[in-house]
Amino acid sequence: MARTDSPVTFLRSEYKEPAFLIQTVDLDIALNPARTIVVNRMQMKRNDRAGQNQSLILHGEEQELVSVRVNGVIITDYVLTPESLTLKNLPDTFELSITSACVPEKNTSLMGLYVSNGNFFTQCEAEGFRKITYFLDRPDVMATYQVTLRALKAQFPVLLSNGNLIKEEELGNGWHSAVWQDPFPKPSYLFALVAGKLHAIERTIKSASGKSKLLQVWVEAKDLSKTEHAMDSLIASIRWDEQRFGLELDLDRFMIVAVGDFNMGAMENKGLNIFNTKFVLANPETATDVDYGNVESVVAHEYFHNWTGNRVTCKDWFQLSLKEGLTVFRDQEFSADQMGSESGKAVKRIEDVRLLRQVQFPEDAGPMAHPIRPDSYQEINNFYTVTVYEKGAEVVRMQQTLLGKEGFRKGMDLYFKRHDGQAVTCDDFTAAMADANNKDLTQFKYWYSQSGTPRVTVKESFNDGTYQIKLSQSCPSTPGQTKKEPFHIPLLYKLIHKGDGTLDGGHAQEKLFELTKASEVITVTGLADKPVLSINRNFSAPIILEFDQDEAELLTLVKKDDDAFNRWEAIQKLYIDSILSNTTLDTAVIDALRELLLDPLLDPAFKDLVFTLPAESYLYEQVAIIDPQAIHLSRRKIREQLATSLLAEWTTTYQNHQTPGSYNPDAANAGRRALKNLALHMLMSAQAPNAHKWAQEQYQSANNMTDRYGALATLVNFASPQAEICLNDFHQRFSDDALVIDKWFTLQATRQEDLTGQHPVMADVLTLRNHPDFNIKNPNRARSLIHAFCMSNPGAFHNPNGESYQFWAKQVIELNQINPQVAARLARGLDRWKQFAPVYQNHMKSALELISRQDHLSSDVAEVIQKALHS
Repeated sequence: MARTDSPVTFLRSEYKEPAFLIQTVDLDIALNPARTIVVNRMQMKRNDRAGQNQSLILHGEEQELVSVRVNGVIITDYVLTPESLTLKNLPDTFELSITSACVPEKNTSLMGLYVSNGNFFTQCEAEGFRKITYFLDRPDVMATYQVTLRALKAQFPVLLSNGNLIKEEELGNGWHSAVWQDPFPKPSYLFALVAGKLHAIERTIKSASGKSKLLQVWVEAKDLSKTEHAMDSLIASIRWDEQRFGLELDLDRFMIVAVGDFNMGAMENKGLNIFNTKFVLANPETATDVDYGNVESVVAHEYFHNWTGNRVTCKDWFQLSLKEGLTVFRDQEFSADQMGSESGKAVKRIEDVRLLRQVQFPEDAGPMAHPIRPDSYQEINNFYTVTVYEKGAEVVRMQQTLLGKEGFRKGMDLYFKRHDGQAVTCDDFTAAMADANNKDLTQFKYWYSQSGTPRVTVKESFNDGTYQIKLSQSCPSTPGQTKKEPFHIPLLYKLIHKGDGTLDGGHAQEKLFELTKASEVITVTGLADKPVLSINRNFSAPIILEFDQDEAELLTLVKKDDDAFNRWEAIQKLYIDSILSNTTLDTAVIDALRELLLDPLLDPAFKDLVFTLPAESYLYEQVAIIDPQAIHLSRRKIREQLATSLLAEWTTTYQNHQTPGSYNPDAANAGRRALKNLALHMLMSAQAPNAHKWAQEQYQSANNMTDRYGALATLVNFASPQAEICLNDFHQRFSDDALVIDKWFTLQATRQEDLTGQHPVMADVLTLRNHPDFNIKNPNRARSLIHAFCMSNPGAFHNPNGESYQFWAKQVIELNQINPQVAARLARGLDRWKQFAPVYQNHMKSALELISRQDHLSSDVAEVIQKALHS
């Protein structure tokens, strides 16, 4: 392995109370890109629960220690290492004052205090605060903060921190200051500061209780026109949380700040949310419908953290899903409610499940598999995963399914009543749910502690009017867990008549079955005919359902099921069967799909999802040995069949789903545009006579980014003669908009591979890697090209010659020196190499070993590569 220090493994079982508690924090920060001075005054108290005579060990990284004072007296009797500052022989209560310095302009990790485009920003979750000052940088140490920011006013006219602004002052010599006070105790990971040349839009609203609240969205001046949607989304989030959970905004003001250099999507710092510009900036010319939806969702997510994450936070980082899984569930529910219709909610549910299956199911089956509450980690940054977030949300959703919406609300109310202002555990959350509803959730808690995706096998029998459903559950072995206890699995099911008649009322109702044993049987009597079973409706549990239904039964579900998710699911199963058997769809399936496409009562967004084939990463999960090229080519064949077999219908669909007039990002119009652009894609695939002309005309005349980008993607993916001209026009038209240029890079990195071999995507990526607009230090730009190609274009990336794997390895190595978090995300690209066919596997292993031999691998990357090679 790499010549690096052996990574330390942290165990949940070894949790210990902090030796000291911090009651108040008073920070005085003199901001200078080349040398920022931080004076940190803390009121300290020995923690009686942790035992006596312990030393105080403070975390600290990449800092210059200037002085240490205890009760005002300078001390030198301390032990300083690159990671910590240790003080001994301390009184039970005292004031500790530490002065230190850091260099924000050289901080390319974007953790702690850093500079982006001349402005100061922070990112402290999970362990970034230790790069700002020496501290007990752990989530169970909560304190109130007062922060004084000082800076040159000409360079940094805006000074922001958590909480409420209590004082501003001119200091002379061009300096000024601002004092911020956060009245709510918080852990250090929620600290934030922002300083620079920024401008804000403002709204003042009244909370449900009648209190006045100031809302601000801060951006660079050139981006002010792109902030209205973020502000509208924030207000909608505040109103929804008041109505759904009775939770009000607790500060006098709430601020969002956008920054172009950011490792993640956004951060929920108390009262001062810092966002990646990608999830704030939107206007019709530069943002797609998907972008609008993402802004709404992420703004909601970070606002909802104000209660689920900030007011009640995590006892330790093993409990990360306590706040993230719960808050993802909350933002999913919010977004579904914003869709405006039941069909819209179904579309949102399908989209969430697609993400889970495409990304989380593979994670559950790979070397980085872990429970939503892991028992160990080496680098906490590697556990900000789809398992903790999206699977965590599904675990919360199952509790709502088991308890009902009213019961779930009762559980939330009790959770806040018990734990407001505390750092708690996942067990505390389930205890509140159980106690509020007098429901035993003991077995349910295996969802928190066991990794892997449960498999539920369904076997049917029908004799003399008695219908039996035998359900069996199992869960494959995962790293560190060979034996699994049965899960508590809520399964919504319904019986559907396969003929023209209907089942009687008692048999036709949707029911909930709680599968708690390894094997159980549902028995239904008094039926004239064997029904068609619709089970795991609305994806009531995040499982792999092993249920062999024939084509006729699946088509019955397609035509008659009133559960939109299972209707879509039946179609997906038909696609999967054909793709994996390398056959085409039967005429009966095509006819059923034609009916769906022409059905005037169906939501266009649902139709778009119906004709979106299963992702290749999800298809990989259906086979023992992965041959990515075989799957890719078979999938393309099905798409081409859908295009050619329904050519007339696609033409009609394209013509009938135009959206004239001014742009509106609402769900109805977004659905029409999605279906229209899919139709254009299908027409191009079928080589329809007018397809190239229509695509070029749509590109040129579009009044919104969704239509312009949709047309451009179609031209590029099908190598239209106009593609190069339009690509150049797109770049020139939006050369000053970084987020749109990200789209330009991504489109070229993810285009479908030219099967003639004359224009390989890899060649374009290598050229774009040297483009003047490419900057590997910017996470968005690195993701737009490198991650997009390696993680989102399997047909081009998985080339049997192995060239792309070597490219991947070199990018991981370079990023490791710049930004370990971004590098580690990319390093996950080959973590399941052992499941691929030998011709790919050998090249993958070589690439992984190239990374492993590097000196000074970060702990972020080292953990991923080690587990990939040795699990």
